[in-house]
Parts: sequence; structure tokens; C-alpha cells
Amino acid sequence: MSDSLQPKQTVNLSDVAKALGVSVATVSNALSGKGRVSASLISRIKTKAAQMGYVPSHTGRALRTGRNSVLGLVLPDIANPLFPQIAQAIEAAAAAAGYGILIADSRGDVSLQTEAINRLIEYGVDGLVIVPRLGTRIADLDIPVAVIDSPSTPGNTVAADHWQGGELVGQHLLSGGHRKVLLIGKNPASIVQNDRLGGIRAGLGRQTDIDVLWIEHHEAEFGKGAHLGLNEKIASGTTAIAAVSDVHALRAMTELYHSGYRVPDDVSVIGFDDLFWASGITPALSTVRMDLPRIGEIAIASLVQVIESKSENRKGPVPTFGTSRVPMTLIARQTCRSILFDHSSEHFQYQ
Repeated sequence: MSDSLQPKQTVNLSDVAKALGVSVATVSNALSGKGRVSASLISRIKTKAAQMGYVPSHTGRALRTGRNSVLGLVLPDIANPLFPQIAQAIEAAAAAAGYGILIADSRGDVSLQTEAINRLIEYGVDGLVIVPRLGTRIADLDIPVAVIDSPSTPGNTVAADHWQGGELVGQHLLSGGHRKVLLIGKNPASIVQNDRLGGIRAGLGRQTDIDVLWIEHHEAEFGKGAHLGLNEKIASGTTAIAAVSDVHALRAMTELYHSGYRVPDDVSVIGFDDLFWASGITPALSTVRMDLPRIGEIAIASLVQVIESKSENRKGPVPTFGTSRVPMTLIARQTCRSILFDHSSEHFQYQ
């Protein structure tokens, strides 16, 4: 039999230890980051292990620690372009902590969310990170759970400060002279969306005329994909539109374009989430960005701290160790413009 067809022999800790003339315990401590091993020796051991093709045995580690070093991530709708970005941030933070990730998609269905959670638990994950479906709460589970939703959500571990992000939008429009603003939400049961709209209201203040359009209510009356009636809103004096997501902001911009309105010359538009395409469309969309890497770091650090603690009561919601509200950032691009009110001619002029 040729060498290429020979079964590859498994390299274990004792092989590495023998090659370096050190104990197996020293090799184990160097590769796991535990115990007292000098930096120079750690470097030698890692180099030799890599040269010999040593691969850590996750099965052996699981037997020793009682953990599989795998976490589950449940997302509400992976077709939404925001959630792959969240998944990427969670995976990066988990990998840095030495954990792998299994992802499940609830596809916006409560029963599928429950099935996804149960399936991941059956796979033996050490803990769960859950971004709940709109308007749902995560029941107590016999496993550590980090919830990423909104600071207003009971049992939430960490989230962007959606209210503060909304205030940034409101203050931005207010400082630009806008006094009649349309807010667009999708689902009135969403805590996140209500927090964002509440923050926008707070930022705009009492001197602003605010109207709210919930897409679900509108489509229930006029049909799925129906025009949002933006023509009428602008005719009544609306000068700015703020949506709870970039997706809905893009829908508004598309309808405005087909109606002959120019953004931002005729009306300003701003969204939320800074999706990957927001800076690539014309005009580039003003929006609010979440610090997803920081959110992922806090969620994973909080979860891992509970998992790796020696406490026997390692189940249910995971508290945050530090701040649970991660500030959002306003990204001002091309779809918002300031206006001045010309009292002599009684009309708005854009700058």
C-alpha cells in the first residue's frame, strides 16, 4: 500500500510530550492555557504540536469537563439581512472564547422557535444565545441562556440601546428643522420597534407633529405590499420619514421614487441597523448602527462565565456582567437634509 493510502495516525498529548521531553500535564496546561507554564515553553509546545499535526479531542475534553464547547444560537428570521450580521458577531465572540456555534432559524414562528431551542438542547450544547421572535418571551430552560433583544425585555442579557438610538434619530431630524415627521414601524407587538419609536418621539420633542404608520395594520386593511400612502403624507406637510429598519426605509424610498419625489430634496428618510447595502444605494441611506461586535462579546462572555462556573445552578436566563445597554451610533449620509422655514413665503426650504 502506498504512503498516501496509509491511515493517518492520531497524534496525542503524550506524543507531543515525548518529543519535547516534558510531562503530559505540562503539554495539556500549555495548550489549554491553564497551570503555570512559561511563555517560551508554551510557544515551543504549540509549535511542536502544530508540526506533528496534533488535533484536540473534543470528545476527551467533554468527558473531562462535562462540556462540549458548543453553543446554540437561535435567530428569528435568517432571511432578514440583519440577523446574519448578528450571527457573525456571535460566532466571532464564541470562537475567541473557544466555543463553536450551531445556528437554528425559527423563521418567525413561535412553535418553530420552541422546536429549535429543544433541538439544540438535544444536540448537547452547553448554552444558548437567543434572539427572540417578535413579542415572545423565553421560558425558563434547564440550560444557561443569554437573550439579545431589548433592555426593556424581561430576562434580557444584552442589547443595543434602541431607545437611545431612536433619540439620536429624533434629535437629528429636530436639529434639521423638521417639524412634521412620519414614523414607520412593522409590528406593533415588537418591543424593539416600540423602543425605537419611543426614542424618536422623545428626541423630536413636543413641538413636532408626529404620525405613526404600522405596516402590519396598513397591509391588513389594504393588502400585502400595498402602497403606504406617502403621497398623502407629503401633501399634508410631512418633511421627514423615520423607519424602524433600513428595509422599511428602502420601501419608503422606492415608493417615493415611483411617485416622483426626490430624496432628500422633497423629503428626508432615515432608517435603522446600517445593513450592508445602506451605504451602497443612491442616495446613501442615513441610519443608526448597532455595535454588534460589542453585543456579541458581552453575550458570550456572560454566558461562558455561567457555563464555566462551578455553581450547580447553571440554568435559565444569564445576567449581564457589566452594562446591558450598548449605545448606538447615528450614521448621517445623503438621505437627510436640514430645512429652514421661510416665514415670508410660508414654505420650507432645504439647505
